Amino acid sequence: MDTIELTAPDGRLEAILARPSGEGPWPGVVVIHDGVGFGPDLRRTVRMLADYGYLVIAPNLFSRGRVRCIRTIYRALVFSGDGPPVRDVLAARDRLVAEPDCTGRTAVVGFCMGGGFALLVAPKGFDAAAPFYPSLYGDYRAMLEGSCPVVASYAQRDPILIGAPRKLDEALTELGVEHDIKVYPKVTHAFANLTPADPILRVTGLGYNEDATRDAWQRILSFFDAHLNGAEKPDTR
Repeated sequence: MDTIELTAPDGRLEAILARPSGEGPWPGVVVIHDGVGFGPDLRRTVRMLADYGYLVIAPNLFSRGRVRCIRTIYRALVFSGDGPPVRDVLAARDRLVAEPDCTGRTAVVGFCMGGGFALLVAPKGFDAAAPFYPSLYGDYRAMLEGSCPVVASYAQRDPILIGAPRKLDEALTELGVEHDIKVYPKVTHAFANLTPADPILRVTGLGYNEDATRDAWQRILSFFDAHLNGAEKPDTR
C-alpha cells in the first residue's frame, strides 16, 4: 500500500493506492472515507479489497485542510451535489483508469459522508456503487439520473437516515437502475466501521457489528463480481 499524490482540478491531494498480488489487469475501486478521515479502518478496507483482487485507491478529501474541506463537503451533500469533493473522487477514479494494469471498469465504496459521495458520483462513469449509510440529502431522483447499479447498506437504528433506504429504493426503481438495498436490523449508523470509540459504543449496544458487516461485504463483492469482472472496458479517452 503506497501513499501517493493526486492532481485534481482544485489542487493536489493525498491518496493511498493498493495493488493485488500477482499479475493484472484488475478492475478498480475508489474508497471514500467517512467524517473521521484517514485511519486504520480505512486502510483495512483498502487492503481487504486489494486482497480480493481489485486495484484500490482512497483519496483524502481533507487534504486541503479539514475545516475548509468540511464546508465544501457539506455544500455538496446538502445543496449543490457538486464541487471540489466530487471532482476529487473523479480524479481518483481517473488515476486508476490510467494505470496500465486497470481494466477500466471501476466501482466506488463510501461510508457515511463518503457513502453520500458514492451516490453523487454513481452517474459519472462508474460501473457499480456501494454506499454504506450514505449521508445524502435532496432529490435522489434528480441526483441519480443515469446512475450505475447500486448496492447499499443501511442500519435499522440509524437516527440520521430515517426513511433514506425507502427513498433511495423508490428513486432507483423509478429510474430503472439495478439495485440491492438492505437494512440491517438491530444495528446503528457506522456499524461497518471500527473506530477508537468502539469499545465505549459497544457498552451502549452501538458500534461495529461483525455479522452485519460480513453480510454487507459478501453482498458487495458478489455485486462487484457481476459488474466489474467482464471484458475490459473500451478506452474512450
